[in-house]
Amino acid sequence: MIRQAIIPLAGLGTRLLPITSVFPKELLLINGKPGIEYILDECIDAGIKEIVFIISKKKELIKRYFNNDQFYQKIIKKKKDSRLKNEYKKILKYKNMIRFVYQNNPKGTGDAVLKAKNIIKDKFFLMLLPDDLIIKRNCSKDMVSLHNKKKCSIMASMIVSKKTISRWGIYSKKSLIDKKNFYIKDVIEKPSIKTAPSNNAVIGRYILPKKIFSKLNKQKKGKGGEIHITDAIRNLIRDGELFIGHTFKGKYLDCGTMNGYIKSSQEISKI
Repeated sequence: MIRQAIIPLAGLGTRLLPITSVFPKELLLINGKPGIEYILDECIDAGIKEIVFIISKKKELIKRYFNNDQFYQKIIKKKKDSRLKNEYKKILKYKNMIRFVYQNNPKGTGDAVLKAKNIIKDKFFLMLLPDDLIIKRNCSKDMVSLHNKKKCSIMASMIVSKKTISRWGIYSKKSLIDKKNFYIKDVIEKPSIKTAPSNNAVIGRYILPKKIFSKLNKQKKGKGGEIHITDAIRNLIRDGELFIGHTFKGKYLDCGTMNGYIKSSQEISKI
């Protein structure tokens, strides 16, 4: 059973500058709703009970967003507005699920996940990257369902154009399970078109084993001088840990770029 999720939020959001110089990208509105709330709702619908936010001191506004009780209580008392009451109830629901951990020096996703080492209790946990929105179908819920059957690690996958392969982490497949799922032989970060073993790309949804923390503790810096979660995953696979690639049924939206952010609002408004 997957009960906990980690969401790394300490990134600087440079692809959305200048607005992210003062405002966390995760709080930017996507069709009138903060982007992070889509991720939270996905977690709740997937049965997650506790969510660990990895933030930095520069992202304190995220913590304030979920802990602004006095503001809501005062304004609700004055306004008697049912919409505000409902919004506050929703924020309280999120707040009661969230724990905050700090990563003040951005050393990569692997380092961010390692900060939650003492919080994760079960053998497996969910990790979501907030730049990746998946709409129309709950990818995390499908992955949790598959994990309950297979009792192993799972990573989301999407077929991408061969022209864009060098932008992604790419799976090397071991064997097919069915039309949507396959066992993973390896994960290769940003390969060239010629060396790519497939066009199945890694997307930001992971069910990972708690034992990954022992790998991250020893993990050396990789590309860009950062500690990558992918490198730790590769080490686990080489040790015999079973990983499944799950080709999700929903629609993928990249909210980490300005064009992607604008497109995300347009796409969600059509639902």
